[in-house]
Amino acid sequence: MGKTSNFVLPYRSYERGCNENANRLIRQYIPKKTDFNKIDDQYVKYVQDKLNNRPRKKLNFLTPHEYFLLHLQDRKVAFVT
Repeated sequence: MGKTSNFVLPYRSYERGCNENANRLIRQYIPKKTDFNKIDDQYVKYVQDKLNNRPRKKLNFLTPHEYFLLHLQDRKVAFVT
């Protein structure tokens, strides 16, 4: 039996489905071949907020932000701020 790798091979996007889906969503706001030197931090924050507050079927139509907050309550943490 061959040893399995924890890494995916280049040019095999089907091995990284979650990553590829995130890239597809980002490309709705930042097209390919965009010069990232011309994108300011404020626009990156805008895209981040839009994507983190967009309902996802995989999360039972919760937003990633809602899902994170919902599951954060279940975790015990070593410190409280």
